[in-house]
Amino acid sequence: MNTLQSVVRRRRAVAVAGVVSAGLLVLSACDKPTPMATVTVGSDSVNAEATCGGEGDALKPSDLSGCLKDKGIKSISVDPDETVRFGVDPEIADNGWTILMNGQPLTDSSTKTYRTIPGSVFFNAQYGAQGNSTLVSIKEGDKDTSGLWNFKLKKDA
Repeated sequence: MNTLQSVVRRRRAVAVAGVVSAGLLVLSACDKPTPMATVTVGSDSVNAEATCGGEGDALKPSDLSGCLKDKGIKSISVDPDETVRFGVDPEIADNGWTILMNGQPLTDSSTKTYRTIPGSVFFNAQYGAQGNSTLVSIKEGDKDTSGLWNFKLKKDA
């Protein structure tokens, strides 16, 4: 009986080691997620990984225009009387980040993880707004852009 129990235990140990090894292989094949950016209006929030980049390397200028036209951008409704809150992971903040509206800088670069802007700004023609929705991007990097996070703000009036 002892020999049989010993063989069963060895087989279980080998099986467990095989499962653990397979799990590690699967995990090592996964891409590391990019840092997150979040837009909050009232009690509603949307967050996203980088639309382009977000992995530390500078993006080419030719890639940037394509990133701003990306489909599948997350959206959030904005009452112009509400405050829009932007939050970024510390990894983004450490590199400096700027809020873009329709591809144009809306703010100066910041190294804080949180910023607020009145909702009315995103629908004001004076700031380049057109219609009832606005593409807002978070651009990582002061000189070279290393990541873009895109969101669509829809006017809720």
